[in-house]
Amino acid sequence: MNEIALRTGVHATLPAWKWLAGALVAGALAALLPLSVSVLLLAGALAMVALLVEPALAVMAMLAVAPLKALIETEVSTAWPFDVGQAALLVSAAVWGLWRISRAQSRAWPRAWVLVPLLMLSVGFVPSLWNAASVSAGMVEGAKWVAIVLLVVIVRDLAGAGRGEWIAFGVVWAAVLQAALGIYQFYGGSGAAHLWIDEFRHFRAFGTFGQPNPFSAFMGLVLPLALGLAWGYAGRAWRNRRDTNRSRVRLDRALALWYGGCSLLLLAGLIASWGRGAWLGFGVALITMVFFAPPRQWLGALLIAALAVLALGMWGSGLLPAAVQARLDSAFADLGGWHDVRGAPLNDANYATLERLAHWQAAIAMANAHPWTGVGLGNYEVVYADYALPRWPLALGHAHNDYLNILAETGLLGMSGYMLGWALIVRGTIRALRQTDPLKRGILIGLLGTWAHFLAHSLVDKLTVNNLFLHLGVMLGLLAWASDDAARASLRDNVHAHGDF
Repeated sequence: MNEIALRTGVHATLPAWKWLAGALVAGALAALLPLSVSVLLLAGALAMVALLVEPALAVMAMLAVAPLKALIETEVSTAWPFDVGQAALLVSAAVWGLWRISRAQSRAWPRAWVLVPLLMLSVGFVPSLWNAASVSAGMVEGAKWVAIVLLVVIVRDLAGAGRGEWIAFGVVWAAVLQAALGIYQFYGGSGAAHLWIDEFRHFRAFGTFGQPNPFSAFMGLVLPLALGLAWGYAGRAWRNRRDTNRSRVRLDRALALWYGGCSLLLLAGLIASWGRGAWLGFGVALITMVFFAPPRQWLGALLIAALAVLALGMWGSGLLPAAVQARLDSAFADLGGWHDVRGAPLNDANYATLERLAHWQAAIAMANAHPWTGVGLGNYEVVYADYALPRWPLALGHAHNDYLNILAETGLLGMSGYMLGWALIVRGTIRALRQTDPLKRGILIGLLGTWAHFLAHSLVDKLTVNNLFLHLGVMLGLLAWASDDAARASLRDNVHAHGDF
């Protein structure tokens, strides 16, 4: 009991009679209350003790339950002030705060260079709220970036205390659970008639997200990190192959195989989502990772050339599955089909494409009307009716192109800050690849692939939806931990050089 008290920050010299009194009260409550309530209270108490003993569990639990947002909103009619992801974020912050107070008071306050580009990114959004039709909508959208900043601080602090690998595991595991569900849906577990694909032989996977697009984004964002972890553990096992601590080497090999298997499962989930934007994003991520994985970039360039030859050969020879190739062909046709859709004829084949292009045009109209500060952060849907094209009166919530969406909502000021912030993040990640620790270098390569996917996929969708911003915040916190002082020093040098990027 005293050991638990010490680890949870409770005074270890609490008199025995108080422990006995507490046990008697708990026993009386258990006898008087219904069994289900007693079990629930006991489970809650045990969970709280576990979280106070190991605060990283709160972050890992948040990552797992955050994707349940759409499912709970669909199945539960009761209105809650917070969704499950937001509630889990508050619990994580509270547990971290208690951990800092009770067990980590002597630790220095976490410093994360990632906060600098996040600040630059966010500051550009503020002027857009001045003339926003709905300030509350802007505050809701802005709260996402506040949550991301908070998660960077929490994760950087916990990872610096030796919990970084566990948190990275939590990110991948949360996605693996969704991938397994998505594969089940793909092979008939969906039942949603509007998601039939491949000549009515399969269903598009959507996990618990309610629709395939955010599910595919989740798969695409986490898959590079899983690959990076597999690469990092394999590299550490190879470097220590002659080490006398054979158990450590065997564990690293096992973890490399584990994350390799997770990567295959996430890739299957990505394919099952049938999301062309996510496929595009992963293609860009894979090229980026292959280029930077070798210590010499010329070798990475050769590997990319070999992959390109292989891909083109499979494409040209028809070795790709016919349904996949048709899906890719349609993606390239849509990307090259930008045009004014106001007079375009509608049919079942082109409806989704024209709907997306119509929302792009509405976003451009908003940006033309308010070029400097936009219509207000989070206000795309609020003012959509004033800019909607004929035949497209219903807003989709966003422009399905994050760059156009940000330009429409925050104008050139917001867009400039957003692009500068991400340029700093990407540049800092690349600079930090000089890491000598194979595992941290593998994580950084994976995160670089994640940023590549995010930036490429954002061309055709908005990825900070359905609580995915929580996972993004955790991965940015992992970046701050894995890069350590190297990236912070390079960022400081760049700032002193007046932003010469």
